[in-house]
Amino acid sequence: MFDKNEKTSLFIDGSSLYFAARNLGFEVDYRMVLDFFRLKSRLMRAFYYVAIPETEDYSPLKPLTDWLAYNGYSLVTKTVREFTDQGGRKRLKGNMDVEIAVDLMEQSRHIDHAVIFSGDSDLRRVTEAVQRRGVRVTVISSLRSSPSLIGDDLRRQVDQFVELADIAGHFTRRASEPHARQKSSPEPALERA
Repeated sequence: MFDKNEKTSLFIDGSSLYFAARNLGFEVDYRMVLDFFRLKSRLMRAFYYVAIPETEDYSPLKPLTDWLAYNGYSLVTKTVREFTDQGGRKRLKGNMDVEIAVDLMEQSRHIDHAVIFSGDSDLRRVTEAVQRRGVRVTVISSLRSSPSLIGDDLRRQVDQFVELADIAGHFTRRASEPHARQKSSPEPALERA
């Protein structure tokens, strides 16, 4: 699955990982994620992508993003776009695909293995491009969640698909109730594009 000699970088779509983990009933311990990949590979970089609401109020994401930035993650952020849908409801949109694609292309010159925590099929084309450069690509997402969080196009393109539920025990903070709604969510509800 992973090779201790491969120079590896992680590309974690924060929103995607959060929703997959919540759907599968666990919380991610990000220190343990780094420990796991340092043990299994030559971890070069760990990117964490998150869209942050632009508000004057305190963001529940602030403690997490601060911790990540000080503990070995390269934090990539952008401002969430707010819009009103056809039903008059306010929605937030914060897709990080372009940011992930840019970093994948830049890192492909320096790594042997890219591990993407996302199931977004929009990443299929950049996956194909880095594979042509000789980079092995693994996607970690979930078929077991409801709905499935891995796009079929992406799953077929990657060198390896890893079911998140199968490796979650290596970096689970504490179990939670599957599908349980938490009173203060560390990730805002974002529209997925």
